[in-house]
Amino acid sequence: MASSEQSAAPGNSEVWTVQRILQWTTNFLQQKNVESPRVEAELLLAHARNCNRIRLYADFNEPLTDQQRAQMRELVQRRAAREPLAYIVGAREFYGRRFRVAPGVLIPRPETESLIDCCLERLGSPTERQLLEVGIGSGCISITLLLQKPTLRITATEISTEAVAIAQANAADHNVTDRLNILAGNVLEPLTQQHGRRFHGLVSNPPYIRTDEMAELAPEIRKYEPEIALCSGADGLDVVRQIFQQAGALLADGAFLALELDPSQCESVAEMALQHGFRQPRIHRDAAGLKRIVEAEWGG
Repeated sequence: MASSEQSAAPGNSEVWTVQRILQWTTNFLQQKNVESPRVEAELLLAHARNCNRIRLYADFNEPLTDQQRAQMRELVQRRAAREPLAYIVGAREFYGRRFRVAPGVLIPRPETESLIDCCLERLGSPTERQLLEVGIGSGCISITLLLQKPTLRITATEISTEAVAIAQANAADHNVTDRLNILAGNVLEPLTQQHGRRFHGLVSNPPYIRTDEMAELAPEIRKYEPEIALCSGADGLDVVRQIFQQAGALLADGAFLALELDPSQCESVAEMALQHGFRQPRIHRDAAGLKRIVEAEWGG
């Protein structure tokens, strides 16, 4: 496997079976302080063998081909350098579905699934609705909502050209292109010339990390994920302020706002919502029990 670790790997005369490589890779990633080393070893090997994870256990005693071994060696070296697993395999699961990701695009997080749940509750029974998303990224939020609500239509903005391309590819993969309109631009600026408050909701997982926190992030985030999708000024709320300043002109009376935030920001953002004409702000917790979502209603 990795050249610097050959002494720890099985000798060349030994057979590299699925089981042996999983054991070795798990130990190696653990030494490199990678979280969930066994799961990641399985995902890397499944990618190298072009099969599902469950197939690995059916093929436990199968030897790898020379090509598979070479590819696995490269994948493990990349992960040991702390490149995110999602970038290596080119995808991440979100809300039970597979989404493409690539360098330059924020990797979907499990906590963002709480944002989906909040929006689904507000959208209620199927009706014709128009929704806004600020910063579509990979498209996981908008596309998931479109799949869960077949009568929904979404207009989304995105400043990153790399993210726009990935979001469009994911929309095509999930057959929602006809109900998703992606506009290139910052926050809600691409919509500022539109007239009429026609949107029934606004959802966003905006960048919310403080500038002074960037150096403390895990290497997978700090070295590889796009800073523009992570950092938002001295208090992490620059983009949130822009959303509040621009949203009122686009939202119908009674429209909802749902923002994902750092737990420490939720109280102050709920107060900010009141100051900008929103009413009844509520704070929702994620699956880990942490404050994560601020939801409010536009007062018109």
